[in-house]
Amino acid sequence: MKKMSQLKLSFLILISFPLLFNSCKTTNDTSTMNVEKPDLNKRVSVLHTNDIHGSYMPFQTTLDNATAQTGDSIDNPMRFKKLGEIGGIAWMATAVKSIRQQKGTENVILLDGGDTFSDDQLGNITKGEAMIRMMNELDYDLMVLGNHDFDYSLKRTRELEKMANFPMRAANIIDQETGNPIFRDPYKLFKRDGLNIGVLPVGYRNTPLTGNPKNIQGLKFTSGLEAIEKYLPELKTKADIIILLSHEGMAVDKIIAEKINGIDIIIGAHSHDVIEPPIKINQTYLVQALSDAAVLGETELLITNKKLTGINTQYHYLWHDKYTADQNLEQLIQQLREPHVVRLEENISRTDTVIGRQYKSESPFDKVVTNIMKEEYNTDVAFLPGVGYGISLKEDITSENIYKLLPHPAKIVTLQMTGSQIRKTLEQTATNLKPENKIEVVGGLIQSSGIHYHIDLSKPIGDRVSGIKIKNQPIVDSEIYNVSTHSGMLSGIHNYVEFAKGTNIHKTKVVLTEFILEEFREMTKIEYPENMGEVTVVK
Repeated sequence: MKKMSQLKLSFLILISFPLLFNSCKTTNDTSTMNVEKPDLNKRVSVLHTNDIHGSYMPFQTTLDNATAQTGDSIDNPMRFKKLGEIGGIAWMATAVKSIRQQKGTENVILLDGGDTFSDDQLGNITKGEAMIRMMNELDYDLMVLGNHDFDYSLKRTRELEKMANFPMRAANIIDQETGNPIFRDPYKLFKRDGLNIGVLPVGYRNTPLTGNPKNIQGLKFTSGLEAIEKYLPELKTKADIIILLSHEGMAVDKIIAEKINGIDIIIGAHSHDVIEPPIKINQTYLVQALSDAAVLGETELLITNKKLTGINTQYHYLWHDKYTADQNLEQLIQQLREPHVVRLEENISRTDTVIGRQYKSESPFDKVVTNIMKEEYNTDVAFLPGVGYGISLKEDITSENIYKLLPHPAKIVTLQMTGSQIRKTLEQTATNLKPENKIEVVGGLIQSSGIHYHIDLSKPIGDRVSGIKIKNQPIVDSEIYNVSTHSGMLSGIHNYVEFAKGTNIHKTKVVLTEFILEEFREMTKIEYPENMGEVTVVK
């Protein structure tokens, strides 16, 4: 009996213990109702695009270089794995809406890395408004200003910012009148699933070297590093997670990650890279999603107790056999194109091959253009800057195809330069490809016709160029050569200062784009240039 009583007592204690425990838990919950609970295992998806360059329409891939920087990047070469139709804002909208529906709008942020609304014929006609209206439909949250986002002048950029339903920002682009970052706020805070996510946008430090200086009068461009060091301590007091939205390029983003602690993610742009898998430097992840609206980047933040513990990345390649076009965007695009469709779709010429643009090496398209310039203006050599936008020409060539490659209203210039000045220009292009300090990276390989030379980037700066020949003769420093180029080069774009020092400078009124359109109209077919190989580059 005594043993049975003890068993009953033990049983009563055991069944009472959970009740006591639950009673205590309820009390604790009640007493801490106003205390914020820890955020365990939360996920926020950051969708990101970059360097759209006005490419709202789909395009055909090639296995070489369908976009300007896919095939010959020095740091991160990339090629499409198959032939097919890819990209387009209407297809991107489908991907964005699908992810928002799957993850919940409250768990998604959509960012753009800049160089967004110009470099396209419809962009030129509407001065950027077309792309802004499309981005409004996608409901972007923030865009950083890239160097080409001032192509229609600072005044027009201000007007576009007012049209946009999302902020455009850059902490390192200073309004000289106010002394503050352009468009006020240096950073933006987003509330997602109870978390404060801070996004610090920085533009391209070398913007004054990439376009018409008149377009950015009134602005000062400082380094991204300087702006980050200034605003990051303040942002840390307000944000649980910190994202740097950078238009500085992958090489500089790596430097930022090495030098600065406290940035969780760098979402990159400018260098048109697919960073897959993501790079991790110290505690900072680097991601980037190609260019030309071909890829939608998705970086899922894995967060425990308001700290980033990891990421999942997915690059949504917008292949048309996988995605369909969003009807609302498709209708908007048709509406925007309709008044101009005859101009946009004018059939200029055709090609039976693929004529692409390369950025860090000799470019087939630019070789075609410089060949025509050299011949029509009867010069010894022709030069164009190496630029990183545009897609490959294939089959039928329309007016808007040409504007994707030559979008700016630069005018043809002829002049005379000494052999010494040409030599210095070529040394400058070698420095641009591989400067001593990567912060100074600007532009690609200068494009040319009529001049042979070799670059060896493993050699010291100033001694990288050899074997220079014009008219199959070694260049003579004191000899005078006739040169054709355009007004951007004359203004010192990409640090090419020797053109302005030339003599007998003749500034024509001929816009290069219109000149090439007319030349192509007269050509039944555009052939792949036979004089490829005039320039060789050893890395």
